[in-house]
Amino acid sequence: MIRRYSILALAGLAACTTGRVQEQPILEPGDRVATADAAVEAVRGRATMTRIEAEGRRDALAAEALTSCAPEVCAAIARGEVMLGMSEAQVLAATGTTEGAWRVRDAGAATIMLPAARGTAVRDATGELAMLQLHNGLVSTFSYREPQGVRVVSRPQDATAVGRADAMAEQLTREADDYVARGELGEALDRYDRASILRPDDALLDYRIASILDRQLRPVEALIRYQLFLHKLELEKIQARGQAWGYMAEAIAHARERVIVLEKRTP
Repeated sequence: MIRRYSILALAGLAACTTGRVQEQPILEPGDRVATADAAVEAVRGRATMTRIEAEGRRDALAAEALTSCAPEVCAAIARGEVMLGMSEAQVLAATGTTEGAWRVRDAGAATIMLPAARGTAVRDATGELAMLQLHNGLVSTFSYREPQGVRVVSRPQDATAVGRADAMAEQLTREADDYVARGELGEALDRYDRASILRPDDALLDYRIASILDRQLRPVEALIRYQLFLHKLELEKIQARGQAWGYMAEAIAHARERVIVLEKRTP
């Protein structure tokens, strides 16, 4: 029993003993901590070299692109705009990018160019590019990311200011139609109004706006829009197109009916 108590006492004493590890000090008295200036300068130097190399590559691509381009393509490169018929090198020159900014996929005669990362947008002077498709080495289609969705350019007129406005109006109209289907008439009216500004001659937009105003019990505004819708139409051309314009003929009949009703209600 005495022996067991002795062992326990020795174990307790050992547990209370402080353990010491002999290590060499990191700093000796009088030493100074090294600054990070050298590391910072090294990183800065590498960044500068990377930038200089990228600028040199962009200059080389621009020189290659401008060597044998058609006058309109050269003008587009100078403006920083992608256009149909450009080569891959000319696209890089127009966007001020190098190969590293893109993911390129070849499929026979077709080539697809996509931004290398979704978070790093590739832009030209018009907007953010979503995708380019080349056929036999020349751009045949390209698209932009816009608030209303993706706008596709597949014809020369699509790239003009009028073409851009028309495409945006089409996107707004589709968005408004979706809101109407969900019963959100205020949001739908907002989109139709914006589309009408871009397409001032689109009579059907006036009819859609009039229908919403009518449902919102705004007779004066609805009457004006119905009348504007009927005024813009060339009825002879519509009647000549037959069944293809069946919906338009129905809209005309409804608009005429509502004009008569609203005129009686409006002081």
